[in-house]
Amino acid sequence: MTSPTLTTADTINVAEMQQLLRQDPQVRVLDVRTGAEFETVHIPGSYNVPLDTLGEHAVDLADVSHPVVLVCQSGGRATKAHGALSEAGKETLHILEGGMTAWQASGGEVKHGDTDRWALDRQVRFTAGSIALGALLLSVAAPKAKWLAGGVAGGLVFSAVTNTCAMGELLLKLPYNQTDRCDIAGVLENMNRPAA
Repeated sequence: MTSPTLTTADTINVAEMQQLLRQDPQVRVLDVRTGAEFETVHIPGSYNVPLDTLGEHAVDLADVSHPVVLVCQSGGRATKAHGALSEAGKETLHILEGGMTAWQASGGEVKHGDTDRWALDRQVRFTAGSIALGALLLSVAAPKAKWLAGGVAGGLVFSAVTNTCAMGELLLKLPYNQTDRCDIAGVLENMNRPAA
């Protein structure tokens, strides 16, 4: 029997998730990262429905009768998915605090794919840093280029305050981050199956 804190808490840590998975074979892990991130590394047995796909299928996913733990890279996308699924009526729903970053740091079991793509947050940091550094260097010859670096800094502050990321949304559209579309019908069928 699971402890009450595990069945009622929206956010659970790695140890609680591991305990929940051991105690309740009906629990489903739903990874809302991009397909590319999921292909690179994921929790064995988890299902992938990227956040940008989840919204249009929130009602169907909310109908999954099993408890669900949402996972992303660090927690931001899982929090958004939690909002969408809660609004659609899903009640037995948890967020893995710290996401895959925390899971891997704690030595949680993972399955690696044959691709090695950077997580979206790492891509954003690299792109933002590259633009800012390039603008700073360019400002030696063209002083007005410093405003580009300032614009990137302002965008990062806005991103943190609003918990949105326009740069991340743009990077998601790059071919590098694209995989075959999510088979939502297959995911729903498998998530609704009784545990073996």
